[in-house]
Amino acid sequence: MKQMGNGEKKLTMQVMAALLASAAIGTTAFAAEAVHGESADVAADVYELEDTVVTAERRPTKKMETPANTTVITAREIEDNHYQSVDEAIGHVNGVSIVRMGGGLRSYVRINGDDRVVLLVDGQKLNDDQGSLSRASVDLNMIPSMDNIQRIEIVKGGSSALYGSDAVGGVINIITKNAVKNETKVDINTGSWGSHNYTLSTQGKENDLSWFVTGGLQKRGHFDYKFNGNSPTMANSDYNNNSFSMKLKNRFSDSDSIAFSYAHRSVDDGQYVCNGLTSSPDNSGLRLKENLNNYSLTWNFKEDTAVPGYVRFFYNHKWIDQRSPFSNRTMGLDAQYGWHLNDTNTLLTGIEWHQSNSENAASGYYGKKLTNKSVFLQDTWKFADKWTLVPGLRMDNHSMFGTHWSPKVAINYLADADTQVYASWGRVFKAPTADDLYTYSPGYYSNFGNPNLKPETGYTATVGMNHNFNDKTSMGISVFYSSLNNAIAWPQVQPYVWAATNLDKEKRRGLELSFKQELSPMWSYDLGYSYIKREATFTGSPMIADSGNLQPNGYRIGIHYKSGAWKANLLGTIGSGLDAQYYNNNSSYNIWDFNLSYDIKKNITTYFKVNNLTNQEHFEQKGSLASAWGPASYYPCAGRFYQVGLTCTF
Repeated sequence: MKQMGNGEKKLTMQVMAALLASAAIGTTAFAAEAVHGESADVAADVYELEDTVVTAERRPTKKMETPANTTVITAREIEDNHYQSVDEAIGHVNGVSIVRMGGGLRSYVRINGDDRVVLLVDGQKLNDDQGSLSRASVDLNMIPSMDNIQRIEIVKGGSSALYGSDAVGGVINIITKNAVKNETKVDINTGSWGSHNYTLSTQGKENDLSWFVTGGLQKRGHFDYKFNGNSPTMANSDYNNNSFSMKLKNRFSDSDSIAFSYAHRSVDDGQYVCNGLTSSPDNSGLRLKENLNNYSLTWNFKEDTAVPGYVRFFYNHKWIDQRSPFSNRTMGLDAQYGWHLNDTNTLLTGIEWHQSNSENAASGYYGKKLTNKSVFLQDTWKFADKWTLVPGLRMDNHSMFGTHWSPKVAINYLADADTQVYASWGRVFKAPTADDLYTYSPGYYSNFGNPNLKPETGYTATVGMNHNFNDKTSMGISVFYSSLNNAIAWPQVQPYVWAATNLDKEKRRGLELSFKQELSPMWSYDLGYSYIKREATFTGSPMIADSGNLQPNGYRIGIHYKSGAWKANLLGTIGSGLDAQYYNNNSSYNIWDFNLSYDIKKNITTYFKVNNLTNQEHFEQKGSLASAWGPASYYPCAGRFYQVGLTCTF
């Protein structure tokens, strides 16, 4: 760990001392305020329950009655592991892999090996139509704070019928907290590479008005990585990150409320570029600047029913300067309504209008608008004692690609209270992004979009089973398959020339196994395995395996200890079967993260973390399929990282 300067040490010690003093003399405000007839503590725990999911069917359903492969990360898990970012939290989920660029400053998620994933916050879509040279269209680090997250729901498998474009690999919905008590929390930590993080969150209630506000300051120097037995430093890889979020909610009754949310993140990042294994000589002093602002205003109604409804207006603005500036403005109007018709039928419907405005001077386009209007309808029909059928249909009308229909059907069989079998099938539709269509960037390194691209269409299917052996032991298994026509890729068509191209066919198939067991009140563990294979074919060529697959075989191991004031977690992420040609002769990796925390008092916790405990050499590839002119460029992942911190609530 690099040494802090005297000034930094003095500042850190002063802040820690002040927090300890204020926490020691202060009193914790745990007012038992009534929330829908329940105490604040009870209400806070409602959404901690893993047996309820909201995202898969766009309404609250029991997990065993939901025909989808879902995972829930609760606020308690986030707090126990002291996760600093969304990508750190979901990166330990079976079947999920993270592409971390910039030493982790920019992170893109793949579910079932697919980076066409929808990212939601409280049901609001953050994906934009500008896109990138991969199929990912949203950075996980757009989320400014972990302190206001109540739960993260991950739905694996296609969900286009409900969530439209991008929902091919799956959906991630980050559900934020509602204030249920008057409380302020401060988290400060310091660690390797001169990193210093200061975050503050405060929540409160006054009659029908509640608020939850967070703010954060992050700073880090140049990171180290492992390469051929050495630990070099990546030049120009430092960053500063400032964030702020606010959620105001006014409740009119038990069933109606209005909420305003705002999230901001600004970044000043050293911009390094990796070609092969070393940083490029032309990146010295270049900076990457990001400014992200997301607004939403939501009227919620029927909140106390089985099918909550809402009307929402949102506006998201992304501005990034990466050698040259590019930006995207997306606004939308969403509405959802439902009816619990009887004991066997629940109907859900909704409409969406989204418009994006993208420009990228360096890529040769300005003021390109894309508009999508959609309507969806879904019925949950319990047609027999143990059987539920969920048909659905979505219509998308795109300003460039016309009307597309995305039907779905899912079935759930609840053999008994502890055994679930499910299957789902659905068509998918993803329109090309502005980058795909309009990029025109000639030069030594050239990128060319294609205005004649066709949209990506196809289908996904999943079959799975979950079983609880008892209240301490459970297992799950699922198999998925997806097939896309006209999948879009950016292959290297000539030396140093990349072009947007429709592939003939892209296929994915995979398997996922999971097992959890609580051995005692102190010890528990979880195991996971996933197999993912992606193949694609160009015009007239045979199927080619994806050499950039980060996790052909993925393994997850979690060992958890909790006793009194102590908590400890050892988390393993292992990958094997990689194409060694593209990962510096590494065909496998095993990354171990460890964290330890101790509750000094009820309102004071100190913690210690080590990420990449064994200082493993591993790389994240930028791009997908290989070309005839050599491997895609890839980036080294950060090496061993230490962190020590303190949280205080008062």
